[in-house]
Amino acid sequence: MAAEAAQEPRGRTLVDALTDPAIVARELTASYGSRPVWSRGTFAIPSGSFTAILGPNGAGKSTLIRMILGQLQPAGGQLDVLGEPPRHGNPNIGYVPQGSAFDPELSIRGRDFVGLGVDGHRWGVRLGGRRESAAAAQAAIDAVGASGYADRPLGSLSGGEQQRLLLAQALVGRPRLLLMDEPLSHLDVRNQGAMVQLITEVSRKRQLTVLLIAHDVNLLLPHIDLVLYIAQGRLAMGRPAEIITSQRLTEIYSSPVEVLTDSRGRLFVVGLEEEVSHPHA
Repeated sequence: MAAEAAQEPRGRTLVDALTDPAIVARELTASYGSRPVWSRGTFAIPSGSFTAILGPNGAGKSTLIRMILGQLQPAGGQLDVLGEPPRHGNPNIGYVPQGSAFDPELSIRGRDFVGLGVDGHRWGVRLGGRRESAAAAQAAIDAVGASGYADRPLGSLSGGEQQRLLLAQALVGRPRLLLMDEPLSHLDVRNQGAMVQLITEVSRKRQLTVLLIAHDVNLLLPHIDLVLYIAQGRLAMGRPAEIITSQRLTEIYSSPVEVLTDSRGRLFVVGLEEEVSHPHA
């Protein structure tokens, strides 16, 4: 259950956005065996846009990411990613997985960790020889502002520094689509804001389409074009002001939900037990 996006992404015309979608889903259904997750998802994500994927825990947000990555086959409907069916190891997709925190004893250098993306040990990206690989890794490190600590052991770095290097690894193959599964969850508020700003800047410079799963939309609101909300087996997509409303979320949940705005402009969703403890999501 979702309307096609009609949002003009940064630096592109509305016509271009609608005629050049990065992702198109038609009546898309997800399930694990006989257990349905969500169904009849129909939406289009414009190339060059920044979309936040929101919803309660267990709603199927990461499931959608897995389908885009080609790790999970649709139970029904159709999904096109960058003009073709999803396929595992697509080098045009950069990915930062959920729960990416590292053991303090991990001794691999940040630079070498980023280089794993070049060598294809993680997502199937393969570039040229050793010199080209080193240059690609350095370019990605520079893009996220991590040159000052890229030669230190990964386990010794702060959460914010580690997250920048995770982003660098996702960028090293120069993808067209960037998927990020809760990249802000292990960061404090200051680092969350810095990371959102960095993702925005990098995506603009590299003309990336970004899908980011988050629990709190408030830091993202100044930066995102679209919201894809997943709950109660349904998907709904549109501009934040269209989706994060009392009326729209009540429709999605088939239960009374209220969206409140505080004096600082932050959104809070109340009326559902799983939502009350979180600012939005």
